[in-house]
Amino acid sequence: MLERFNKHIIQNLPFLKESKLLIAISGGIDSVVLMHLCRAANFKFALAHCNFNLRGKESDADEDFIVQLADDLEIEVFVQNFETETYAKTHKLSTQMAARELRYNWFNDLAAQLKFDYILTAHHADDDLETFLINLTRGTGLEGFTGIPIINNNTVRPLLPFSRLEIEAYANDNNLKWREDSTNASTKYLRNKIRHEVIPVLKDINPQLLQTFSQTQAFLKDSKAIIDDRIDDVSDKVIKDITEFEIQFDISEIKQLSHPKAYLYELLKVYGFTEWNDVFNLLDAQSGKQVFSETHRLIKDRDYLLLSDLNTEDKQQVITISECDDKIKTTAGVLFFDEADALFGKDANRIFVDKKKLKFPLTVRHWQEGDYFHPLGMKGKKKLSKYFKDEKMSLLDKENTLLLCSGDYIIWVIGKRADSRFKVTDKTKKIIKIELK
Repeated sequence: MLERFNKHIIQNLPFLKESKLLIAISGGIDSVVLMHLCRAANFKFALAHCNFNLRGKESDADEDFIVQLADDLEIEVFVQNFETETYAKTHKLSTQMAARELRYNWFNDLAAQLKFDYILTAHHADDDLETFLINLTRGTGLEGFTGIPIINNNTVRPLLPFSRLEIEAYANDNNLKWREDSTNASTKYLRNKIRHEVIPVLKDINPQLLQTFSQTQAFLKDSKAIIDDRIDDVSDKVIKDITEFEIQFDISEIKQLSHPKAYLYELLKVYGFTEWNDVFNLLDAQSGKQVFSETHRLIKDRDYLLLSDLNTEDKQQVITISECDDKIKTTAGVLFFDEADALFGKDANRIFVDKKKLKFPLTVRHWQEGDYFHPLGMKGKKKLSKYFKDEKMSLLDKENTLLLCSGDYIIWVIGKRADSRFKVTDKTKKIIKIELK
């Protein structure tokens, strides 16, 4: 196996030879074998072990084993203890997901602080097959069938081409010692149930299961690459605009595609949506209809689907501006306040007001139903909702519009239109220039 491992590194991961590596080691056979192979290959590495405190004395014994192993081999080791169950409850995660989050957060922190180039984990071919079957049982798109990536940002999995049997054979041939996790024998967890009850049946049907699975995955990866190329082409047609607040998808262009629902999935899957029938139904829904993921919102707005982040806290925020403030940061940009001698330059991002008419503190807030103002250059007042409609602003444009206010009065629909009640006149003694940058 060592010969195959070295060949695999030379052909696929040659950069590891010159890198500073951090090996995630649990004490189990997979990570112990990975550590020994890396040592035999003369890699520069340290070890990182997580004690999740989930198995009492057994967890502590794993930690002791790793510390002793590192001491015997004169390898630097980092150990971190976690209160995993507390973290899981606080963050409303399963124990397994909490452990994963804690583990990778710590690995990445270590890598950043101590300048490790890559984090190595001991995932192997059987893990890849198990993940495939888990995704199959839960439902997934094509990306869920293309397997665990051998390289994912700074995480590398050098054992991915090797089977569990090969790893066990190498450990036994080299008289290696490791720790057995008692929970691995339990079928309480889905992965273990698939490992102990499903995969043996599949291997009995096809003894070459891992090889044929690897070939199938290679075909799926090629197919995914073709799809990704096609999505890049389609994106140029269906995405009409990208702003700071939204991505705008042209519904008519989407409807002309051969399989609109499939394309919507590929275009939007990275934003966490799961209710794909609801997403597809937006194409023919009334304006204002919305679909949410945990992080994003998709709105039907006339001829477009508008994708935006969920930032409800920003919508409720009110910013206070005192008379001595000369600049204030907002979600639309920075507002600068300065005295001016005269009016100059017409610009939607700049207004001039009569200081005497201002009542401090000023405020910046989002618009609300029922708001109205007196548009500069017009007689009388106008509801903001009517102004937005006349300006043909999208739903998201309306939501992200900020108002600069003096008491209950609107001074400026920021970046769009000033209110005539604060305009500079012949009687103005002090002019304030307000500019958005």
